[in-house]
Amino acid sequence: MRIIIDMDEVLADNFPSFYREAKERFGIDVGPEDHRGRKVYDLPGLAEVRNVLYEKGHFRNLPVIENAVEVVRELYVHYEVYIVTTATEFRYSFLDKYEWLEEHFPFIHHSRIVFCGDKSIVHGDFMIDDKAKNLDTFSGTGLLFTSSPNLDEKRYHRVNNWLEVRDYFRRQRAERTAEMA
Repeated sequence: MRIIIDMDEVLADNFPSFYREAKERFGIDVGPEDHRGRKVYDLPGLAEVRNVLYEKGHFRNLPVIENAVEVVRELYVHYEVYIVTTATEFRYSFLDKYEWLEEHFPFIHHSRIVFCGDKSIVHGDFMIDDKAKNLDTFSGTGLLFTSSPNLDEKRYHRVNNWLEVRDYFRRQRAERTAEMA
């Protein structure tokens, strides 16, 4: 069984850098509750906050989402896990993301890291992503990882954190084992 895992807003948390930029450049305090159903930079007066995505080091210095390393390591033992992330829009994102993954997820073999511009080319049994548009074209089971911009999305099975991801796949393994018995 193959699991496709997104990076941004699933493994790595972009939001603190957007919040910091909004505060430093525009004097605006922003939190998750302020941008429910949309990106931070879609808020009035904050379009320029998106520019941090073009800065060298942005993707390299993102914090890891809580429990991601431990759960992905566990999944890696039981499943064919691939990290699939878009890395063609922002000039520095490819190297930044590769080095970030190398640091935080060193157990993931380089052949299981996929950089692309369009995730519709990816196939697998499960995809964990924060964007419904990526799940829309996925042929397997989509799991929507909770993020402020997707809180109103209802079409996919939602996982709110990495402990819920762990529980979901433990149930999957138990059901498969029971079917084989």
